[in-house]
Amino acid sequence: MLSILKSGAVAGISGFLIDVEVDIARGMPAFTIVGLPDTAIKESRERVRTAVINSGHSFPQSRLTINLSPASVPKEGAGFDLPIAVALMAHVHSLPVEPVSRYLIIGELGLNGEVKPVAGILPLAIAARDHGLKGLIVPEKNAREAAAISAVKVIAVTHINQILEVLRGAEPYLFVPDRAAEVRLKHPDFSDVKGHEQAKRAIEVAAAGGHNLLMIGSPGSGKTMLARRIPSVLPLLEEEERVETTKIFSVAGLMTGEGLVVERPFRSPHHTLSDVALAGGGVPPRPGEISLAHNGILFLDEFPEFKKNALEVLRQPLEDGEITISRAVSTVKFPSSFMLVASMNPCPCGYLFDRKHACTCSPIAVQKYQHKISGPLLDRIDISVIVNSVPYDDLRKKGGGGEPSETMRSRIAKARAVQAQRFHGRPYLTNARMAPADIEKFCALTPAAETLLKAAIEKMGISTRGYAKLLKVSRTIADLAGAPTIDTPHIAEAIQYYNRSVFNQ
Repeated sequence: MLSILKSGAVAGISGFLIDVEVDIARGMPAFTIVGLPDTAIKESRERVRTAVINSGHSFPQSRLTINLSPASVPKEGAGFDLPIAVALMAHVHSLPVEPVSRYLIIGELGLNGEVKPVAGILPLAIAARDHGLKGLIVPEKNAREAAAISAVKVIAVTHINQILEVLRGAEPYLFVPDRAAEVRLKHPDFSDVKGHEQAKRAIEVAAAGGHNLLMIGSPGSGKTMLARRIPSVLPLLEEEERVETTKIFSVAGLMTGEGLVVERPFRSPHHTLSDVALAGGGVPPRPGEISLAHNGILFLDEFPEFKKNALEVLRQPLEDGEITISRAVSTVKFPSSFMLVASMNPCPCGYLFDRKHACTCSPIAVQKYQHKISGPLLDRIDISVIVNSVPYDDLRKKGGGGEPSETMRSRIAKARAVQAQRFHGRPYLTNARMAPADIEKFCALTPAAETLLKAAIEKMGISTRGYAKLLKVSRTIADLAGAPTIDTPHIAEAIQYYNRSVFNQ
């Protein structure tokens, strides 16, 4: 008897269908799996056999051959346990497999027959929808994630015994998602921050345009505190962004039963991480921190303390919005369009710009420390700002800090709405990702602003990338002001944020 069921696998963040062909024939008892399976799939023979027997069913004493087609594509993971078990259960109980033949079936089995969750469900749900399948049969803990794709039917099971009812044509385990209102996570609010008006303004400009931000200041001045409040002023993900972000988290195995991710990610890895952990990799390749921060924020605290190899990995993603990982057996691309927020001390002792402490570092030590951040990487930072310690009078001021995050978020949302309309139909939605042709089109300057920009470029030795960066930041400042044309104050503020001017203070 030959049964063909549908399952799936993931390459990068895209799902594709796999035919699970199960042949049960007469002969000496054997259990063979072919089709380039990895070790986890080969071990499914013991998991499936034990799960079926421990669930109260007989196991076929026949020659079992499992083919995972297409045979030329390497397969990995324990998700093929469930479709193999379904075919065997149908044979044992003399049931047809037709009721489930148009479903994508995936799940890992425990030795007691429990159906356990697997990673990468959302890309597989999209693949099932795109190939016209009826729906998915998945572990119950993966059901909400699969049901985020509204066009597919989801049957959620917790034990292989429930498969018998599905094989008989019933749908008692049809999952109906709760479409309750989405709730934002509770983030620290900017209303708690006293002082730091210049830094908060730089954060608002960076968040409005998706610009990369570097905060430089002495230890304890508030750099990390400010960075951790940035998610509170960012708008929620758009629909397409939610799907793409959730696919990344799904493939990485970081989903915990919820549906689509609605909050912009905020990733803050420790400076001891490796370049593979930052960029992604492994066998098979998995997304790293820069991809997990896609459509959100990658916060690198103590920026110069990261390994140089890890930092240099950032250069391509910051420019292209994606990273290509090449290995001997495969090449995959992961989206990596994120807003980089970094913080650092200006020197080894940390007090170069501090008003209260004298710096004890030699000029050579300061230069060596700052040069841990390479010129090409620094040139990809759009906004740099000094974060000084807050004066005593501001710390003791009654009535809290400055304006709340909600007020800042409303201005940022308006500026982003202007950009979304401006870039409608393009593969980007913010000024930071603006293509060269669009810079010419949308960054019109007044004559006075043109004169100021020319003088700054000639005097400061600004590169071609720096010129484009100044125009993009100026365009964002103008959007926050509601100005159709870039004027002198917008250019002047953008020049103030240029990193060479900050380091030369």
